[in-house]
Amino acid sequence: MSQCPRCQRPLDGEEAYICCAGVELRWRCTSCHKVAEGFAFPYGLCPYCKGKLEMLDRGPIAGDEAIEAIRKAFEIELGGRAFYQRAARDADDPHLRDLFGRFAAMEDEHMQTLSRRYHADLPEPSDDFQIDRAAIFAGIDRKPQDPANLFRIAIAFEQRAVDFFSSEGEKAPQGSTERELYLELAAEEREHVELLGVEFRRWESGKAGIL
Repeated sequence: MSQCPRCQRPLDGEEAYICCAGVELRWRCTSCHKVAEGFAFPYGLCPYCKGKLEMLDRGPIAGDEAIEAIRKAFEIELGGRAFYQRAARDADDPHLRDLFGRFAAMEDEHMQTLSRRYHADLPEPSDDFQIDRAAIFAGIDRKPQDPANLFRIAIAFEQRAVDFFSSEGEKAPQGSTERELYLELAAEEREHVELLGVEFRRWESGKAGIL
C-alpha cells in the first residue's frame, strides 16, 4: 500500500495523490494533552511543554457523555467571555479596559477554534452577565474598587475550570472519548491560567501586555 508523501499515512487505492493537501492536521501531546493544529511542529514536539505529539484523528464526536463534555466546555468559555466583556466595560483604568477587551477577543477566538475542532455551534452569552457570578464561581470576594481583583477573579475562574475538567477526566472510564476530551479541555484552560498570570505580573510592574 502506498503512503502519502507528506504525512506518511497509508493511501487506499493505486492512485498517487497527497491525502492531506490543504488540510490542517491536529496533534495531541502525550504529556500535557494539549491539542495543536498545524501541518508539522519542530522535532515533532509539543509547542507548549515539549512532550511527544501524536496525530489526532478521532472523527466526529458521538455519545451522550462526550457531547456533554463539549457542552460544559462551551458553558465555561461563554462565562469567561462574558466576564471579560463586562470587566472591560466596568474598568476605570483605560489600559485595563483595553486588556480585558483583548481577553474577551481571546476567548472568542478560542471558542471558534473549539467549534471547528469539535463541530459544535456557538451559542450567544447573556447580556445581563454579572461579575459577581464569576467571583462566586471563582471563590474570590468581589472588590469593585480594586482593579487587580479583576485579574484575581479571572485567574481563579480559569483555574476552577482546569480543576473541573481534570476531575471529570479522572472520573471518566479509561480509554473513553470523554476522558480524552476532558484532559484536552483541562490543558486548554491551563494555558489560559498561565497566560493570565503573565499578563497580571506585567500589569503590576507597568509593562505592556503580551497579547
